[in-house]
Amino acid sequence: MKWRSLEESTPQSEARPLREIYAERKALIAKYVPAEIQAIHARAVEELRQSGFADRALQPSSKAPSFVLPDRNGKLVRSSDLPASGPLVICFIRGRWCPFCVGQMEAMNAIYPQIKEVGASLIAISPQTVHQTDLMVDQHKLRFPLLSDAGSKVARAFRLAYRVPEYQQEIYRRVFVNLPFVNGDDGWELPVPATYILDRDGTVLYAAANPDYTDRPEPSEILSFLSKLS
Repeated sequence: MKWRSLEESTPQSEARPLREIYAERKALIAKYVPAEIQAIHARAVEELRQSGFADRALQPSSKAPSFVLPDRNGKLVRSSDLPASGPLVICFIRGRWCPFCVGQMEAMNAIYPQIKEVGASLIAISPQTVHQTDLMVDQHKLRFPLLSDAGSKVARAFRLAYRVPEYQQEIYRRVFVNLPFVNGDDGWELPVPATYILDRDGTVLYAAANPDYTDRPEPSEILSFLSKLS
């Protein structure tokens, strides 16, 4: 199945809410993915939800941990070196293999100029290797930094990392989502998708972590929050 990028869609589609784009992808999944496989992914999401995982993730008013991660070129980026002139938006994503991550990244890419206009910065973090990060940035023409979090160390510091259950690992292997290859380790760890907005001193102003990887904040919601800050 080929997931259309926003760049391949009509110009009007870029302004559509993310939930509409996700609805289209969910419809394709419902049509082409066997029901028993959909049920396994739903089980994994529900187990994370029931565990209270989202409530344990870093919450507003907390102080975000500092980090050092490589970008698409392997250059180390220190959180302390990121622009301190305004808020920092951080999106934790699973990887380039996830159609919902792709949709979110392209939607955030579309509003990136507006994010800069309100004096904020944007980065994304995933557990995939530097090579996979480079491929994703190039394929989807991302204009903001995408950083590689080897071993999900930063995701763990934000209390977002979890180990993919074995029954779901088997499904990923069957559909050629080879996480040990994509992430460069055998940990089978992923972050719960999350979006944070940090103040200049690292204080969490906004947090949205959801075990349901098909439900993420609207870019317009992020912009509205940033605009109020400015």
